[in-house]
Amino acid sequence: MSKLKITSTIVFLIISLMTLNSCSKTDARKVSPDPAERIKKNLEEGRGFRLMDAVDKGKGKGGDFEFASSNELWRASLDTIDFMPLASANYSGGIIITDWYSDGNIQNEAIKISIRFLTNEVRSDSLDIKIFYKKCNQVIDCKISEKTGSLVTELKKKILSKASVYKKERKDKNFKPYKGKTRAKD
Repeated sequence: MSKLKITSTIVFLIISLMTLNSCSKTDARKVSPDPAERIKKNLEEGRGFRLMDAVDKGKGKGGDFEFASSNELWRASLDTIDFMPLASANYSGGIIITDWYSDGNIQNEAIKISIRFLTNEVRSDSLDIKIFYKKCNQVIDCKISEKTGSLVTELKKKILSKASVYKKERKDKNFKPYKGKTRAKD
């Protein structure tokens, strides 16, 4: 085989793989076969592009700044542990680390929570939560251990339920009725 034929075959395969990889996983039973209905649904849920919205944004309005406040998991995590002082909160790195916290009832014991975001999707495997306990006999004799169990599960469940509520609120807020042409059904 000539080098040109091999090169063109490799380029074709790479482009094909990239094209197929960008396809989303969708249940065909839940999606309408009518393109007009799919366009309407996507635009109503805020997933489409409207030319007039883009033109109107440039008229005297500021930009839309959607940083960490648009990520439901991030907001839900911060809201859940808002009683604890934060040592580090890095949105781009996807991690929240609290400082040592003690409610004052039990002396010489403190707790520290680390939340890593593995994905932005609201699902059970999107968070890696670690809880550390510090128990001190004296000021300098402290033992730190990682704890697993019900507290990690409860914290994850609370964060995910809040994130689900935030996601639904954002979806409802972004809903705009589609006013375009729809095809008449035969």
